[in-house]
Amino acid sequence: MRNLLRLGYLLPVVLILIWGLVVIIHGEDTLREKTFTLLMFVGMASSLNILLGYTGYVSFGHIVFFGLGGYFGFYLLAQHDWSLIPASLAGGAMSAVIAGLLGVAVLRLRGAYFALATIGINEAARAFVTNFGPFGGATGLYVNFSVYEAYGGASQALWSTFTCLWITALATIIASALVKGSRFGLGLMAIREDEDAAMVMGVKAPQAKTLAFMISAFFPGLIGTLYFFKNGNVEPGDAFHLHMSIELLVMVMLGGQGTVFGPMLGAVTYEGLRGYLLTSPLFKSLHLAVSGLFLLIIVLFVPAGVVGWIRHRLPITRRLLE
Repeated sequence: MRNLLRLGYLLPVVLILIWGLVVIIHGEDTLREKTFTLLMFVGMASSLNILLGYTGYVSFGHIVFFGLGGYFGFYLLAQHDWSLIPASLAGGAMSAVIAGLLGVAVLRLRGAYFALATIGINEAARAFVTNFGPFGGATGLYVNFSVYEAYGGASQALWSTFTCLWITALATIIASALVKGSRFGLGLMAIREDEDAAMVMGVKAPQAKTLAFMISAFFPGLIGTLYFFKNGNVEPGDAFHLHMSIELLVMVMLGGQGTVFGPMLGAVTYEGLRGYLLTSPLFKSLHLAVSGLFLLIIVLFVPAGVVGWIRHRLPITRRLLE
């Protein structure tokens, strides 16, 4: 807990805290919806960073946990009348359990083999949900509009969902900071640098990687439940977009993998760029191609991301940006 009080860890927490308070105090629906999307990507990117940034394992299947956890939480909401918070936590827990089971197998793979395996998992999850009757099959699940009456109506339910997502984004960043500043986090970073050497030095790599995988999977499941509840429905196509996993990778690497502040910065920056591309007549059909080009440029010229570049150029910022 003492590590969390370091200035570099406090900065993103304080920024998200102020950001959410401004939206709630302002009370404007348009600002809430824009911020909801940004906070969703901040939480997703920060959770991916716990795996990618700290262990070095590149996952193209992070969206699996958003989809499966979101489906499970939404199923409890729509079919069993659970309230939003317990259903969201259950969705996150389900994602963590699935990650634990998958991690035993796929985390034995390294490099490109692990990355390819995560793509396969995403497609397998999409096919499973599409043919799984309790989850509505190919048509998905929907909530009755009367569900929102328990939250004071649809309008108030949107604000309740926003507040839950805001708290979730804060919790994700805090979890990332706690992991990085802990002995467990040091073990993960040792695995990132040289897994075999880390094991020789006493790091229990299989257990550490699996636990990191489970922590990183918990938050997308929670976020997925909130997102689908806000929309009022969930379908396989919306839950397992592979391109979203690729965009999350861009966000993490753009901001700076392995840092607490980087994924937040990358998510906000990329979402701003993405919004411009999607509304541009020239680039609206090419935004994914631009994302791929962006990722290539980062890998070739700025592998440490924006935060890493600033820390290298301006050493005085190293305590501020971690």
